[in-house]
Amino acid sequence: MQANRIELLQGMPIFGAIREDALQSLLEQANVVAVPAGGYFFREGDDAQGMFVLEAGCAAVLKDWEGRKYKLHEFHRGDCFGEMALMDLMPRSASVKALEDCSAIELRPAHLMRLFERDVEQFVLIQMNMGREVCRRLRATDERLFAAEMNAEPQTTIMQVARKPPS
Repeated sequence: MQANRIELLQGMPIFGAIREDALQSLLEQANVVAVPAGGYFFREGDDAQGMFVLEAGCAAVLKDWEGRKYKLHEFHRGDCFGEMALMDLMPRSASVKALEDCSAIELRPAHLMRLFERDVEQFVLIQMNMGREVCRRLRATDERLFAAEMNAEPQTTIMQVARKPPS
């Protein structure tokens, strides 16, 4: 099972170029969280506790606006969410709800801190990769906002940008 999880992480931009031993160390500390269909990984405004890597199932990002929930995006196996929690420790900016039974690997700031203490190079690579991922998503959001302002279709979707390998 651990080999499958390492393979899953290695296929993600955030963990690109991370050595297997560093991933093994993170996974030994990580929790596997099961969220039933209709349940929440977290809700908008919750304290940030960590990020999640979806192993199975499908989840939706929901944003509250004037008393209504709007679906912004869907996540599937191999997608990650909540990574901003590992960077800014601010309250959650949106909710993530399981659309079907889900399982996910949960990584917390303390897990990364232990990696930092053990292997600074691998820690820095993950931080750089997270920064790149957040920037890719911000660029995609900027493009969508601009397209909405211009009443046009955006050139790229957020997931097209998020799935590109690290450069």
